[in-house]
Amino acid sequence: MSSLGNGHQDVDIDLAQLFRAVWSRKGTILAATALTGALAFVGASLMDPTYEADARVLIEPQQPTFSSPGTASGTSEPPSDELNIVSQVQLLQSVDLMKQVARDLKLYEREEFDPDTKPSAISDFLVLFGLKSNPLELPPEQRVLKAFKEKLQVYQVEKSRVIGIEFTSKDPALAAAVPNAIIDVYRSLQSGAKLDSNSDAVRWLETEIANLREKVRDAEQKVAEYRSSAGLMPLGTDSSSFSAKQLSDISSELARVRGERADAEAKAQNVLAAVKSGRPTDTLDAVAGSESVQRLKTTESQIRGQISDLSTTLLDGHPQMKALRAQLSGIREQIAAESSKIAASLENDAAVARERETQLIAQLNSVKADSARAGEDEVGMNALEREAAAQRQLLETYLARYREASSRLGEGASPADARVVSSAIEPSEQNFPKVIPITIVAALATLILSAVLVMMLELFSGRALRPTDNRAEDREPGDTFDPPLTNPSSPVFPAPVAVSANEIETPADNALAEEMEQFLDLEPENRDDDDAPVATAAEEEDEFSVSAVATYLIDEQTRIAFAISPSGDDGSTGTVLLARELSARGVRVVLVDMTGSACPTLLMAPNPDLAGVTDLLCGDAAFADTIHPDRLSGADIIPQGNSDIRQAMRGADRLSMIVDALADAYDMVLVECGPANAEGVARLSRSGTHEIILSAPEPNPEELAEIMAAFESAGYSDLVLMAASVPTPDDRDRDAA
Repeated sequence: MSSLGNGHQDVDIDLAQLFRAVWSRKGTILAATALTGALAFVGASLMDPTYEADARVLIEPQQPTFSSPGTASGTSEPPSDELNIVSQVQLLQSVDLMKQVARDLKLYEREEFDPDTKPSAISDFLVLFGLKSNPLELPPEQRVLKAFKEKLQVYQVEKSRVIGIEFTSKDPALAAAVPNAIIDVYRSLQSGAKLDSNSDAVRWLETEIANLREKVRDAEQKVAEYRSSAGLMPLGTDSSSFSAKQLSDISSELARVRGERADAEAKAQNVLAAVKSGRPTDTLDAVAGSESVQRLKTTESQIRGQISDLSTTLLDGHPQMKALRAQLSGIREQIAAESSKIAASLENDAAVARERETQLIAQLNSVKADSARAGEDEVGMNALEREAAAQRQLLETYLARYREASSRLGEGASPADARVVSSAIEPSEQNFPKVIPITIVAALATLILSAVLVMMLELFSGRALRPTDNRAEDREPGDTFDPPLTNPSSPVFPAPVAVSANEIETPADNALAEEMEQFLDLEPENRDDDDAPVATAAEEEDEFSVSAVATYLIDEQTRIAFAISPSGDDGSTGTVLLARELSARGVRVVLVDMTGSACPTLLMAPNPDLAGVTDLLCGDAAFADTIHPDRLSGADIIPQGNSDIRQAMRGADRLSMIVDALADAYDMVLVECGPANAEGVARLSRSGTHEIILSAPEPNPEELAEIMAAFESAGYSDLVLMAASVPTPDDRDRDAA
């Protein structure tokens, strides 16, 4: 059994022929290239040269220069943000600024900025026939500004606060003068705006300060009048009132008097107790401190000394000793009497302290009443003082701002928030045209376009096209089936396009299909993987058995095979057995059901209503939704589908694309066509190398001869015959037994 070559082959581009065609016309291409380069060189040389100069300015807050120290503001302005930089870019392109620069540099007198004053003949022709508006209808100022905008470019340097200003002109001196003039006018406008703002602030602050001074004076006058009427006189630098101060003094005095009273009472009681008990009182502080008691104690000591001296020579009954003892007793009585007087004096002091305490308590109560009334009056006075303090603070703030704004009215006191980074200098080289680069680009473009044009002519004439080689011829002997990396369940294919094609008439044998479905419809859990239908031992010995055909397809490394079943569903069943045999041998295989009876779908698909090839050809389903696994093996199936078969067959010419895409994802693609004729199969298989399998379980020699003759007339010289024996229910019962 040999492979069958398809008569309808694709074509490929012959790159060698394309290069030979270009080389054969090299003279013409080089001549066109040289001519274009020469014209570009002459044209660029005749153009008026233009020059470009640029200047850069940094946007940053500038501190003012004050004539006197101490008047600068303590707050510094924050750096400019992104929006501020963009705003400054727009300000540098403002019409007022450009008008000022145009007046300063007298751009109105230059023909470069008003070329419409000398229009060309073509422009006059277009204006005459109304194809172009008359540019002279615009005022000269607008024409100059329009030309100015076209030559000016202002941009922000990336990731910085620097603004670049570029200007293009035919005069190199003017190209450098314009950016510098723009910066000068811009800084002057900014400084002038600051001066105007400071002047307005000074005028406004003068009026507000005068009003605030009157308000502060009135507020302080009200505080003084209220304090005088309420008797709330301040006490020096202390903020407390007179009543509060008096209350504090009386409280302190009352505490002192109470202490003195308690001390006097304690001392008097102590002295009286000592006198009554006969204890010596000379150790008491109140008695020991008395001068009379001290003198008596001195006299007592002298008498004691005399008694002690005389006791050595005289007896106790001696008159002199008696006299001295009598004097000693009298002195002791005098000390006791003096102690009693001291106790009485202390009691008098305690009584005086009690009287003083009573008076202070009465005075304290009176002052408390006065202080309560003063507190009520202080509430109103505090409100007036707060108002006066607020007005005074606002006045001081306005005065500080007035002094600061006044100091910025002088020349140079309010610099612009911009600093020149680099000034524009007169360019020495022209910016446009670049004669040499223009010439080189024009020549290269002509060379490339000429070569492309020659290649297109060769392609359109068909001289650069050659037939593609067969895929089988490109394979080396011994190559094996390597599983592709593409996921077969989700390939990406072109959307279905309805293409007119002749329909394939396929009779249906639903009775046989239902019988085979009942016979082969086994539950997956009741079968092992080894129970899938494979070729029997008898078939392996037969040259045309399913096993033999599977071995042949694997040996020939066939990627696409079209199966024809002249006998109907029994032949389609053989194709199903072939797909399962290939899957059992480890080949990734997919079966496409193109039959009219949908026999492969009933035998393999889990559900006969799944989307399939007819839905794909009609554009009713995505490609990934049409691939489903076989119920009894590892093969995949694309069912017949649910769309109208006649409508789907109008796009049958697209089946070759679908099969080629499946061949990239699977090791082998089987297309079951049912009892199709040779012409129909030829329309379905237009590209690539493939096998034609004639599936006939009980082949009839005469019928096979007619079929092979029809296919030979259609260009198919070799067919692969497969006489698959379909198992019967009796065979199934014997196997089960």
